[in-house]
Amino acid sequence: MFEKFTARFRSSDTNHRLLVPLLISTMLVQLVTAMVRVTTSYRAVELDLSIVWLGLIAATFAICPILIAVRVGRQIDRGYDAQTSWLGAVIFAFACTGFTFASSPVALLVASTVMGTGHIMLMASQQMLCVRAAGPRSLESVFGNYMVAGAIGQGIGPYVVGWVGGAASVPPTQTLFVIAAIISVLSFGVALAMRPGPDKPLAKGASEIVPVRQIVRIPGLVAVVLAGVILVSSSDIILIYIPLLGAERNIDVHAVGLLLTVRAAFSMVARVFYARIVGIVGRWPLMIASTFACGLSYAAFAAPLPLWAMHVSIAVMGFSFGLATTLSITIVVDMTTAGARGTTNSLRIMSNRVGQFVLPFGAGLVAAAAGLAGLFLILAVAIGGSAAAMAWRRPAA
Repeated sequence: MFEKFTARFRSSDTNHRLLVPLLISTMLVQLVTAMVRVTTSYRAVELDLSIVWLGLIAATFAICPILIAVRVGRQIDRGYDAQTSWLGAVIFAFACTGFTFASSPVALLVASTVMGTGHIMLMASQQMLCVRAAGPRSLESVFGNYMVAGAIGQGIGPYVVGWVGGAASVPPTQTLFVIAAIISVLSFGVALAMRPGPDKPLAKGASEIVPVRQIVRIPGLVAVVLAGVILVSSSDIILIYIPLLGAERNIDVHAVGLLLTVRAAFSMVARVFYARIVGIVGRWPLMIASTFACGLSYAAFAAPLPLWAMHVSIAVMGFSFGLATTLSITIVVDMTTAGARGTTNSLRIMSNRVGQFVLPFGAGLVAAAAGLAGLFLILAVAIGGSAAAMAWRRPAA
């Protein structure tokens, strides 16, 4: 039995020497990101900042990524995928350390901006490293594992916040920021284990550059990217405003952390079975159906649900989000040529960051005017609309 297993492992077309540190790095980065973003909301409460300020701080996470995304993608397409992850990990750790000194709204803005810069470099490089780690038969499986690793991190992060905070209405933010900084330094060490490919990176003008306008004309690509933008931005808003919803409905910090952990856990379950579900349903039908389901779960949060019903709704949200966001990556990778994948994926991430810049700030204004229930209802309509757009723009089989 053991010999059969090891033979199967050796015959796999997956590069496990690259994949294992990649998955560990992904988990640590997502753990820290979730911890820091939830803790930032509580630090804003400590500083008695308005809900508009909170939206602005969340939006700054996307400012620099919007400006550098295409350049990062071009560098990855030239073969600098591992080096980009190293540099991103350094910037990410520097930003996380900066949060420990952030005792003013301006300091939170600066730390969030720097963190966003490191984060896009890590995300763009990690996803292209997935392509390098995968063989012709294992792309869905590798991306499924990659998203599982991210979901584990996203689940542990809020749980750590809840565990440290306990029954308090506001957790000890300084302690949480210090923990996040230590883990971010560890993630840099893991990133160094991801080595460059055997081929030398191409010179700056050696590779054929695919124009951006040609990329965006690929049928159905824009619809998938926009759906991903709305889903990721809405997920960010959940991370930011669930703590405020908990405070509004007298739900303690531990229960809020558990809600976010349930969401991440069901995202992970969806990604564990992702390759199998795609094989049964198909990419496009599953992308459209899971996006619709995600929109319905957001609409449920607009109602004054009891805590058990909130757990059911957030479980549906997590499962459908896990499928849809994984599909938004694999569909984009599959629709583009090898020489343009890094650029196309960086454009996808850049679009997500534009959404993460605009939507949280707009969400703050909506929440201030219409309340949190109104905010969740608007998000539900936007997600449902993106699903309808994909159904309309889906390329012919």
